[in-house]
Order: sequence, then C-alpha cells, then structure tokens
Amino acid sequence: MAAAIAVVALLGAAPAFAHGFTSTVYVDLTSPATGHVRAALGLEYDLLVVSAADAEKDDPLFRTGDAAFKAGDTARQAAALDAHADSVVAYVTGRFGVTAEGKACTPVRDGGFTIEQREDVPYALLVLDYRCPESAESHEVRSGLFPDSEKYVRDTKTVVTYDLDLTSGSAALDARQPSFSTQQSWAERFWEFFRLGAEHLLTGLDHILFLLALIAGSRRLREIVLAATTFTLAHSVTFILAALGLVQVPASFVEPVIAFSIAVVAGWHLWRIWRRRSHATDLDLAGHGHLSLDSAGWARLAVVFCFGLVHGLGFASALGIEQALSWKLLWSLLVFNVGIEAVQLAIIIVVFPLLALLRHRRPAAGLWTTGAIAAGVSVMGLVWFVQRILGI
Repeated sequence: MAAAIAVVALLGAAPAFAHGFTSTVYVDLTSPATGHVRAALGLEYDLLVVSAADAEKDDPLFRTGDAAFKAGDTARQAAALDAHADSVVAYVTGRFGVTAEGKACTPVRDGGFTIEQREDVPYALLVLDYRCPESAESHEVRSGLFPDSEKYVRDTKTVVTYDLDLTSGSAALDARQPSFSTQQSWAERFWEFFRLGAEHLLTGLDHILFLLALIAGSRRLREIVLAATTFTLAHSVTFILAALGLVQVPASFVEPVIAFSIAVVAGWHLWRIWRRRSHATDLDLAGHGHLSLDSAGWARLAVVFCFGLVHGLGFASALGIEQALSWKLLWSLLVFNVGIEAVQLAIIIVVFPLLALLRHRRPAAGLWTTGAIAAGVSVMGLVWFVQRILGI
C-alpha cells in the first residue's frame, strides 16, 4: 500500500481531502423499558436528504432539504425532514434494524427531527423506539445506511454505543461487518475497532505521506524510531483529549495544518540536501547529545511532536469526535488507535530497511531516491494545503 518508490505515481490521483468522501453514522442504543430499544441515530443531513429523496422518489424532499442546507438554516432543515418524515423514516428503517433473538423489532418514530453540528456539518438526530419481544435476552443490530451502491459516499461507518441486555459496549459496522450482537465477545469488539483504525490509516493518504516524509528524512534507525514514537505519543494525546471532549478544533483548521505538516517535514529533508549535498545524511558530531541526536535531530523531533498533535485531531475526526463521548466507547477508540499504530509500524518495517540498504550500498542513489520522495510528498502537501484553505 505504501511502497516508497511508487509514492510519486500516487500523487496525481489524490483528492484534496485524502480521506475521501466518507460518512459516519452515530447510534446510541438503550432500553427504557422491557421490550423497548431506543435508538438515537445521528445522520449527516445533506447525505440523508439526497439518499432518502432518491430512494423514496420524493423530489420535494430534495428541493426543500437542499435549499435549507445551502441556507445553513437549522430550523428549516429540521422542518424539511419533519414535512417528509415518512420518506426519511422509510429510508432509515429499511437499512437499519434491530432484532431480538431472530425476531424483527418494530420501529416507531419518537418525536421530531433535531439538527446538531458534527465535523462542521449538520447532522440530523432521529430517535426510533423499537418494540421487541419482552423475553429476549440478546439483540442483534444491523446497518446498511448510505451504501457504496448509492454512489454518494463510500465506506460508511456506523459507530454504535449500547447499554442493553445487562451489558454495555460499542461496535463499528460497515459493509464488511454489517451487524453485531449484544452478546459478542471481547475479541470481536477489539477486532472491529482495530480493523477500523488500520483501514483509516491505509485509506488516509495524507497520513501515509507524512510517515514517508519522516522515513525519507531519517538518517539512522534511531531517528525514525524516535520520530515515530514522538509522532505516536503526540497524536495519541490529542486523540484521547478529543475523545474526552477536552479539545475541540474545527476540521477547517486541522485539515490544512495536516497538509502543511506534510510539506514542512518533507521540505526539511530537501533543505538539508540543498545545504549539505552529499553530506546530507551525516550527523553533526559537534552537536552530539542525548539519545545520539544532534541539534538538527532534536529540532526535527520538536516539529514532529507539534504536527503530531494536529494529526491526532485528524484521526479523531475520522470518528467525528468533537464532543465528549461515553466512557464505554473510549476503550474502543484506544483500540482504533492501536490499529493505526500497527499499520504505521508495518510501513516503517517495510520501507526504512530498503532505503537504508540503498544508502549503504549506493549513497548517491539513496540520496536521490529520498530526495525524489521528499520532493513529491512536499509538492502534494502544498497542493492539499492550498486546496483546503480555499475549500476546493
């Protein structure tokens, strides 16, 4: 996925927002009474409008809902959904359901629609009361909301927190894993969020390019290990703080800074090559200090740490974390982070030894190769930065 030599070929096809057009649905399940399952669903408003209107052939829903979205009027947005509630509820309940020991629960809308902000975009909150057999000891939840086949978004995730059947926890559903049971094992819950984190890094080209920039600019194994550790610690801090609701930074700030960080870290290596030519990989022995790093190495670590803090907010936004989440989801988010780290480590294990071997056997070729990688990554970072600043 992240072969160093192929990175330049990937650049031309990369979108402005490297995570692609994805969406996340948020569901909170509770049991207010025996035989009842209350599902509070948070759905991206404009996506809900176009998907429901298309699926239910409700053109007036699209016209009124789209006009309210463009006007940024949350009252009009809620009113548009309420006026076409039958179409919207039919769309949602046709793709999201709860069963009790194999028997389908019957959904009933509870109250009107409300609008809230997530990831700087409006989300519609829909509450459904599922009537289930009273004797059920376990429930199964399935979600096929906003599938790839609709061609509006790809790879929709449904993040579920639940407090049912004398147990509580969380689950992540997508096309590969469309359902779960409240009696699922700890290992199953771990794997769901681990896979979600791994896939997020693999499909997030901006984070991969940042990592490649770190690898290309690392002169010794010690440097890439320390840089990767520093990056991990930094983004883990802000990831957890965002999950606890202690840090709230809009995506309009985070995304451009992530792009800028890619250009800076890659440009750092280019500047060193321009300044020191064939001695770019040499250590400044006069400045040798703790951990066998010279002054340039320490300065680079400081830059990586600062940008790592911002990348943590980017990882958090993958799950729409802009407000405090329940403690029962926090553990799953940490597992999500472990998935990110596993892929990051795998990329380092594959790429760095190849570059180190090339530098050792053919120093000039190694310098040219890392310079070409850094140049391509730097250009892409600057392109993304401009696009994200301008909103294109």
